[in-house]
Amino acid sequence: MTFKLRDGVHTAETDYGIALLDEDHDRYWTLNPTAAVVLRTLLDGGTPSDAVRTLTEEFDVDADSADQDVRELVGELCASGLAEQNGERPPMRQRLRRRPPERNAP
Repeated sequence: MTFKLRDGVHTAETDYGIALLDEDHDRYWTLNPTAAVVLRTLLDGGTPSDAVRTLTEEFDVDADSADQDVRELVGELCASGLAEQNGERPPMRQRLRRRPPERNAP
């Protein structure tokens, strides 16, 4: 499986995990620590199986639950138009927790 973020989507490490910044749509999403581990593993060239293994080593989670979480995260990232898997991007859907850009108060 080839997994990558779409052009225009950038990562930013936070105290809680990772933020995904979509500069094309002026939005960002937050990923919790476990989702951040999965994303880092996949972006570093790891497979979903590698991500499952890392989750079970670093967190108190069984392999079946970790596998389901990895599949769901990859599906949501692709469905939201933030990532591509095997060079294909499904139609955009908004399932991840999306935050509108902050506006300066007058």
